[in-house]
Amino acid sequence: MEPTKKSNMTTTRLVFMTGAAVFSLRGLSFMAIEELTMFFYVLFGTVLFLIPASMVSAELGGAFGSTGGGVYTWVKEAFHKKLGFLAIWLQWIQNVVYYPILLGFAAAIIAYMIGKPELSNNGTYVGIFCIVVYWISTLITLNGTQLMSKIASYGFLLGTVIPGAVLIIFTIIYMIQGNPMAFLHPSSVDTTSAYLLNGISHPRWFPHITSLDNVTFLAAVILIFAGIEVQAVHANELKNPSKQFPKVLLFAAALIFFLQILGSLAISIVLPESKMTLQSGLMQAFENIFVSMGLKWLLPVVCILMAFGVLGSVISWIAGPSRGLLWTAKDGLLPAGLAKVNKKGIQQNILMVQGLIVTLLSSIYFIIPNVGVAFFLLGALTIGLYLIMYMLMYAAGIKLRYSQPDLVRSYKVPGGNNGMWAIAGIGFLAVLFAFIVSFFPPSQLPVGSPLEYVCLVAGGTILFTILPFLITIGKK
Repeated sequence: MEPTKKSNMTTTRLVFMTGAAVFSLRGLSFMAIEELTMFFYVLFGTVLFLIPASMVSAELGGAFGSTGGGVYTWVKEAFHKKLGFLAIWLQWIQNVVYYPILLGFAAAIIAYMIGKPELSNNGTYVGIFCIVVYWISTLITLNGTQLMSKIASYGFLLGTVIPGAVLIIFTIIYMIQGNPMAFLHPSSVDTTSAYLLNGISHPRWFPHITSLDNVTFLAAVILIFAGIEVQAVHANELKNPSKQFPKVLLFAAALIFFLQILGSLAISIVLPESKMTLQSGLMQAFENIFVSMGLKWLLPVVCILMAFGVLGSVISWIAGPSRGLLWTAKDGLLPAGLAKVNKKGIQQNILMVQGLIVTLLSSIYFIIPNVGVAFFLLGALTIGLYLIMYMLMYAAGIKLRYSQPDLVRSYKVPGGNNGMWAIAGIGFLAVLFAFIVSFFPPSQLPVGSPLEYVCLVAGGTILFTILPFLITIGKK
């Protein structure tokens, strides 16, 4: 299943594709709503997840870059192809669940662009938008890797990096003009990120943790930083994958970190936490800045760029995990019909099945009246599935050091086997902790009945984890 033109993919383009798959402006509101405690959450996500995930996947990606298959191949080589199938299945299905979240953010962007911000909280509008734009993205992906990679990389540059830079630069100007920094005046109601002293509310640097539901956002942080490994399926399209792919991951990780911390801080400076919503916080911040400077006409321009960025991110995700799932179909773990590709070499039948599932999941916006809660419920389900995959990936990194010690690795996690145990072990424990807290209803959102929340998230996680084992019953 080698690509016809390995030169189609360059290091720079794959860095942008990886950035598009991982970093989304949508995640800035998740962090900004925590005000100054965001530094704790970003530090947690970076040190305990992004860095270990980048290092381990860089080693595995460099070792198996010419082989292809991504996390499927890594786990299969370490354990068994059924566990490899479980890993790529979880990466794929969480990705499918993630689409309505990302596209819900895009729906809010368009609502602001057309001057109807209230539509961002209209479930019918958001649901229809998600379904229509997803199928448009699928049609683009079916046209081949070259077109897809161009849209993904340019989408990241024009629709994510540039709006992010505009947000940061204009926030600096906003402060120079003497406007107050919102995070210095937090809501006294939110005791997680603020505290009262002499009747005055002050921001916290470390979250006030009294129960596990206070730290459920830690699991959401993992989702924000997750996906650094997803473009490994394209590693064998590079001219020298064993050397280029580790560089792709390390450059992308650094870019993601700086964009995340600076962008989140900018929103918390401009917008009070009490006025922020998860799906619209970024547009609210842009609107505040531009209105204060008499530049409101810039809002539709930035919205157009951001909408293009979301399209690039969606296309980047459509092409990644589903491509890895194609390898399992070639290995006989899925029905033969799902191994069919079109003239461009794209996994057309898998994408059709994927589209039907996304359409059904997007319907949650029609059912749950609070778009923000629907937004978070989908995210909670996504997190649990993805974290299981990361546990398998970390375990594979350790196992392969012993089962295939002579495997050529263009990049190795430093420190020998002990170094791999330390890095992969830290990542594994962080992921396990985030997995546990993801089942607790967040104190920051009105999710309704805690029991219903737990049943929904736990039930969905169990169902989607068991399915690959049922599919492979009777197969070697």
